[in-house]
This record gives sequence, structure tokens and C-alpha cells, in this order.
Amino acid sequence: MVYDGILIGLIVGLFRGGVRYGLNQFATLQLRGGWIFPLLLLFQFGIFYMQERLSWVASINGYLFVAVYITGLIFLWLNRHHRGFTLIWIGVFLNFIVMAFNGGRMPVSVEASAVLGPYYVDLLQEGTAVSKHYMMDASTHLAFLGDIIPLSSPYPRTQVISIGDVVMNVGIFLFIQYMMVNRGKEDISSAETYQAQ
Repeated sequence: MVYDGILIGLIVGLFRGGVRYGLNQFATLQLRGGWIFPLLLLFQFGIFYMQERLSWVASINGYLFVAVYITGLIFLWLNRHHRGFTLIWIGVFLNFIVMAFNGGRMPVSVEASAVLGPYYVDLLQEGTAVSKHYMMDASTHLAFLGDIIPLSSPYPRTQVISIGDVVMNVGIFLFIQYMMVNRGKEDISSAETYQAQ
């Protein structure tokens, strides 16, 4: 779902700010611990790849995902002075909390996942899909923070998302708009002042 927020934000940002006050603005962006984010993406892709091939990785993938989330939360907190990052942090934290209370996996509503088709529902019910998701049941903690929101047509990509995903993507959208639309000198100088501290 995070990719949706990025894509929508970029498209709207280009319409609002063009290239001059659009993509070029990212050249001025300075993130604390900026190397962390791409490393986390690579690490997460590595987990998805290796868990299908090594049973011991699959057995501890919940703990690995929790470690990814904790590291991501630290990165976001270090950069909370950027517009939208506080919302992104809240969204990620909501997802982290529900996963931490459910063995490092995200609970998914069977009813909501019906939009993904019977094959996915069968995998979810059988528990044969190796991933960070599992079927929500009576023992699930904080179920309302799980993947309970179905998205389908007219939305371009069918998926099931959580409240945390929604909050996180609103933050991503606001951040991209702030970066791509012509910002006032006051906003830029205040961000630079914060970074200098």
C-alpha cells in the first residue's frame, strides 16, 4: 500500500508543481540516516525471497519483520520534522503494534480478503501462505488494526489494507506534496534550522 501513496503523491505533485518545483525539489532533501530506508527495503525483499527457500527463515520471519518495523520507526522519528513524517510514523506504529501483539504477523480479515479471490482466501484459511500475514480469528489481538479494509474496482489495485496503511499513506501524500509544490522560504528555512540543531 505504501507504493500507492508514493505513486499518487508523485502524480498529483507533478500536476501541481511540475518538474521545476516538482521532482527537482527532492535534490534538496536531507534525511537523517537516509541509508536506512533503502537498506530496510532490501532486507524485507530478502526475507520474502529466503522464507520460500529456507524453513528456518520462515520460522522466524515474524521476528525479522518486527525488527524491520522498529528500525523504520527509529528512522521516521529522526526525520519527524519533515511535513507528513509524523503521520507516517503513526501509521507504521499502528501496524507495528498489531503485528507485535500477534507474533510478528499482520492479521487479515477473511471477509475483506474475498476481494483478492478464492485462491488467496484458501491459502489464508489453510495457513499455507508463507508471509507476514495470517488469517484473523477469535484469538487475534487488536483485530481492528489488522487488514480489514478491502479495496477493489474502481480502485486500480485490488488489495486489503489496515487503518495504519491509510494513515501512513496520507502522511506520504502530504510529504510528497510539500516537496513537489513550491514551498515558501519560511518553511524551507525552518526545516534547515531544525536540521542544523
